[in-house]
Amino acid sequence: MADETAIHDYPSLFSLKGKVAVVTGGSRGLGLNAASAFLQAGCSQVFITSRKAAACDKAVAQLNALPNLSPGARAISLPADSSKFEGIKSLVEQVKKHTSHVDILFANAGATWGEAFDTHPDAAFQKVMDLNVKSVFLCAQQFAPLLQRRATVDDPSRIIITASVAGIGVGTLGKQGTYAYSASKAAAIHLGRNLAVELGPRHILVNSICPGFFPTKMATGLLEMTGGLEKHAAGNPAKRLGRPEDIAGVVVYLSSRAGSHVNGAAIEIDGGAVWSHGQLHEAGVEKPKL
Repeated sequence: MADETAIHDYPSLFSLKGKVAVVTGGSRGLGLNAASAFLQAGCSQVFITSRKAAACDKAVAQLNALPNLSPGARAISLPADSSKFEGIKSLVEQVKKHTSHVDILFANAGATWGEAFDTHPDAAFQKVMDLNVKSVFLCAQQFAPLLQRRATVDDPSRIIITASVAGIGVGTLGKQGTYAYSASKAAAIHLGRNLAVELGPRHILVNSICPGFFPTKMATGLLEMTGGLEKHAAGNPAKRLGRPEDIAGVVVYLSSRAGSHVNGAAIEIDGGAVWSHGQLHEAGVEKPKL
C-alpha cells in the first residue's frame, strides 16, 4: 500500500526555479504583482510587455531591484501592443532573441469601459472584446510552439488567463455599466476551458484567475465612483479588498508543481463577494427585478 503521507520533494513544491515567464499587461497592477511573484519564486527570466516602453522599463527597474531574487534572475522589458496580431507576433520574435522556450504565459492585458446601456459605444465594446478575448487566443496560439518546447507530462507549461468575477456573476450596471468587460471575461473563462482540453495533450495547462476588486489603477476609478474603497471593503464577506499577495499566491500555485494537475479551472480571488448577495448593492446599483 502506498504511503499516503509521502509527498515528493515538498520544499520544491511551489518553486519556479529556472522557469521563463511572459506577462502581458505586466507594467502595472495585477500583472506587475504576478511578475514580482514569478521572479521571487525563482523564475530566471520574466518578460514584461505592454504598449508603453517607459512603463515597461519602470516596472523592470522595480522588479530587478527586489532583494531576494535568484542569482542571475532578471526581468526584461519588451514593449508590444498585444491588442493587435502584429504586436503579438512582434512580441514572440522579441522573446525568441532571449530564450528558446517559455514555461509560463500570463495573459493579463485587458481593458474596460464604463457607460450607460443606452449610450454604450460600439467602438468601445469592440475594443474591449478584442483585447480581453481575441488577443488571449492569439497569444496562446502564437506562443504555443515556445510553450511546447520543453513541456512534459511531469513538467507541463502553463497559460494563466486573467478573467474576472464579473465573468461569473453580474458586473457593474447603471451609469458606469461595464457590459463588454463582463461579457469578455465570461468568454475568456470559457476560452480557457477550451484551450485546456485542446492544449493539455501538448503538455500545456490552461487556467483562469477571476479577481474581484483590487485597488489597481484600472479599478480605482470605478471603486471611487461607486462608493469608495472603504464601502466596497465593508461589503465584502472577508471585509477587505484584494492585495498583491492574493494574486501572487494563486499564480505561483498554478505555475508550480503544486498546480501541475489543475487544468481548465477558474479560481475566484475576491473574498467571496461574487457569491454574496450584496455585490450589486456594494456598487450602488439596484438589483434587477425578476
